[in-house]
Amino acid sequence: MRLNDLDERIVHALAEDARRSYADIGSLVGLSAPAVKRRVDRLRSVGAITGFTVRVDPAALGWETEGFIELYCRSNTSPEAIERGLKRYPEIASASTVTGEADAILQVFAADMRHFERVLERIAGEPFVERTKSVLVLSPLLRRFSSGSPA
Repeated sequence: MRLNDLDERIVHALAEDARRSYADIGSLVGLSAPAVKRRVDRLRSVGAITGFTVRVDPAALGWETEGFIELYCRSNTSPEAIERGLKRYPEIASASTVTGEADAILQVFAADMRHFERVLERIAGEPFVERTKSVLVLSPLLRRFSSGSPA
């Protein structure tokens, strides 16, 4: 489903702050609160909005170290097999298959360097993993959590 401009502006407002009231969103996009609610309900029913969440600073939860791990998998490893193998790692914030030499890239949060190293060793030991390559984040420069066009 492709969103129209008004729906994109509503989604963008919700992505900035999911606790924003329908009246507040309505004032931003030029609709009444009930009209915004109807649109949000429709966007949820068609699957364009899949849920509402909270963003938490990982450091507040004790995750002080961030890194990315490139996975190089054994031949004929399906994306589903990679996903199944990685689901049990709470340290993995995101995992995606990618183009290029690596088969997948993982964003990992850990309490400290030793914890990151242990996670990396466990992931590297998965039966579908041939090798890994990792980098650590020194300073996050830009993080965007909103979606839709910036209105």
